[in-house]
Amino acid sequence: MASISDPYTVPYRRLVAVTGGPGEVELVEFYDCLGGAMWSRHHYQKSPLVSSVRCVGPTMRYLLVEGQVELPLEGSRFPAGIAGVERSESQVAVTYVGLGGGGVGAAGSRSQAAGIDRAEADPCGGGRRAGSTVWLPARQRVLIGIDDTDTPESGATWTLAHNIARGVESEDDVYLSHTIVQLYPVRFRTKNCVGVVLEFASSDPEELVSRVRALLEEHTLSDQTGMAAFTGFDPAALQPFADAVKRGEVGPEALAAVTPTPGLSLHLTGRGVIGAIAAIPFYTRYEEALRLWDGLS
Repeated sequence: MASISDPYTVPYRRLVAVTGGPGEVELVEFYDCLGGAMWSRHHYQKSPLVSSVRCVGPTMRYLLVEGQVELPLEGSRFPAGIAGVERSESQVAVTYVGLGGGGVGAAGSRSQAAGIDRAEADPCGGGRRAGSTVWLPARQRVLIGIDDTDTPESGATWTLAHNIARGVESEDDVYLSHTIVQLYPVRFRTKNCVGVVLEFASSDPEELVSRVRALLEEHTLSDQTGMAAFTGFDPAALQPFADAVKRGEVGPEALAAVTPTPGLSLHLTGRGVIGAIAAIPFYTRYEEALRLWDGLS
């Protein structure tokens, strides 16, 4: 018979803090128990320090406001939440608090997650109020767009991109998401005409991008491969260019208008760089990313 070493705690797989400019903090929780994560989303979004929350694959993502608050916890109605967000140059401290099972999640589950610099947690269980504060490394969001790596005979961009991401991920470079982006089906496409954007939370963006480029150059099958990287909290400035690439054929002359965008850098500049840039702002927006914008479907 299988044994259970700690039957009343479900540690989160990993906690990650992504930061940008003033007021830009995203908490990414890699959950192990879907039900527990959904319960947390339902209640934590009532906290005044949570501006929004969404489920993205195996993660729950909280956009946070810095500050400290006293939460008026009440069983069933508001049994748990985020009570503190404090940011320094190198760390983000997040304070959780909850009642009963919510206290187990706030104290035991979060304080035992991977990715934490340190944690302080109360005893939890039963009907007690309990909480924890976890200190997370403050990381930067790095979005890497890739397009045109295959040929009519071999390869697939989405698989190569994912395997490269798995190859470079580490404690300092956390692989957060992979998004396939449907582009306008230009005449010189291989078949489906999609780009891919990889999302990381990184402590050293330049070194990460360099390692991704090296693997891409080693394994691509095309001489038209494109790779672009965006380092920053929000790539919304790239959206008009991306929309144009989804709606119709865009030529290389359009690059001059988009390349000065702060945070954007080009690394492989074959024809695929247009799709690589266009994929970036669609990260984790799966429904929009996959929709074909040719006006025919």
